[in-house]
Amino acid sequence: MVDIPYPLTTERLVLRRFQVEDLDAYYAYQRLPETARYLYGQARTYSQCMARIAMYVDNPFDGPGDWATFAVERASAPGLVGELALKWDPGSKSDEPGAAPERVGEIGWTLAPGAQGQGFATEAARAVMDMAIDTLGFHRVEARMDARNSASAAICERLGMHREGVLRDNMYLKGEWTSEAVYAVVRD
Repeated sequence: MVDIPYPLTTERLVLRRFQVEDLDAYYAYQRLPETARYLYGQARTYSQCMARIAMYVDNPFDGPGDWATFAVERASAPGLVGELALKWDPGSKSDEPGAAPERVGEIGWTLAPGAQGQGFATEAARAVMDMAIDTLGFHRVEARMDARNSASAAICERLGMHREGVLRDNMYLKGEWTSEAVYAVVRD
């Protein structure tokens, strides 16, 4: 089992495990169409949010396919303002006999509208990306997003991630074809 060092702290934020008490704040922004605009799914119902919180509360991060999900809150004013997730890519592998899988991850974030535009996503993503590379030994961390999501693309660029390409019209979501941009950083 990989030991995620909860909580992670930054200058302004605490990234901790989700708690059952986060449900109402989580639902408050997950139910909004503008939150779901560039996400792969629709705005969430209360029961969908409840199921996700239950999953996040005690989610193991043991190997490929697992997710480490962080509740994001301000250090100066506790209370959920968003989430950040690190997925251990299920395709991570090594061709050397007996070798542990090479660690490749995908990072993503969602913040409540009132917390956007203040640098919180960049600050939280930097902490998780640094943990993935420096503490957990990930070789590569990538972010995949709707190519129209210029705000998330700007976050990736501030993190030093490189835009590797755009997969044109590779997904049919919410009644339309959309393209996916891929950004990544590789451990030196």
